[in-house]
Amino acid sequence: MNNKVKVAKLSIYSNTVLILSKLIAGFISGSVSIISEAIHSTMDLLAAIIAFFSVRASDKPADEEHPYGHGKYENVSGVIEALLIFIAAAWIIFESIKKLLHPEPVESVGIGFIVMFASAFVNYLVSRKLYKVARQEDSIALEADALHLKADVYTSLGVGGGLLLIWITKLNYLDPVVAILVAIFILKEAYHLLISAFSPLIDVKLSEEEIKIITEQINQHKSVYCDYHNLRTRKSGKTKYVDLHLVFPEDMTVKVAHDLCDVIENDIEKILKNTEILIHLEACTKACTECKLNDNSNNCIVHKDNN
Repeated sequence: MNNKVKVAKLSIYSNTVLILSKLIAGFISGSVSIISEAIHSTMDLLAAIIAFFSVRASDKPADEEHPYGHGKYENVSGVIEALLIFIAAAWIIFESIKKLLHPEPVESVGIGFIVMFASAFVNYLVSRKLYKVARQEDSIALEADALHLKADVYTSLGVGGGLLLIWITKLNYLDPVVAILVAIFILKEAYHLLISAFSPLIDVKLSEEEIKIITEQINQHKSVYCDYHNLRTRKSGKTKYVDLHLVFPEDMTVKVAHDLCDVIENDIEKILKNTEILIHLEACTKACTECKLNDNSNNCIVHKDNN
């Protein structure tokens, strides 16, 4: 069992225990903010289960039907998780408004307070572990799951703080108000997660920082080739895809050009892990010493023709 699957299972176990604790505390106290946190944790559990199956599926090797692998299972997982968060937030707001219109006293504040802060501590530890593995494995599914739990840390602390205020001030309307604030925070979390998970599904380019790394490695060898163009990038799961056209002097042998392509690919892959690179070779139809001497790619006829 790989590291991604192990931490995904850990998230499932921790969320299950916390949901039961919050539900018990919520029903004993009658606190809508604690119940809202239990609902939030239920969404976290569903997200953890989805993440578990998606990381297992995404690690399957490429096959005839999926020649680019199965990495986008993780992105689909992230989108589903974001939609689940939207649903949870909407439900919390609805229930909180009902509680504002028909206020009820909050009982056994101490139990709720203890459960909320214990929950925050557990989720803090698990989310740190998830983030660590997500960065190591470049996993959007685990990152989404970690984001769920990170949000749960803040919302649990918020609910716990609200219960403390209720105990001090005896103002029971603070309970649904805190729950609504929790829901607004969750909506913000869901929006950022949705954007992050959905973008690779429509083949958005890599980040500017990653593209800068790629171009820097290519430019290290500009004394040998004439020009490059049509640089394209995308990402599927943890795998990054790069393709470009590289223009060589027409008198250069295919072997020499191919060897340089191997060097460029290795240079990029040393810095950007899990990167697949495809380089299309083109011959310059003009005396390319002119391109190199002037350091001006616009002099290259191949480059002009492709623009």
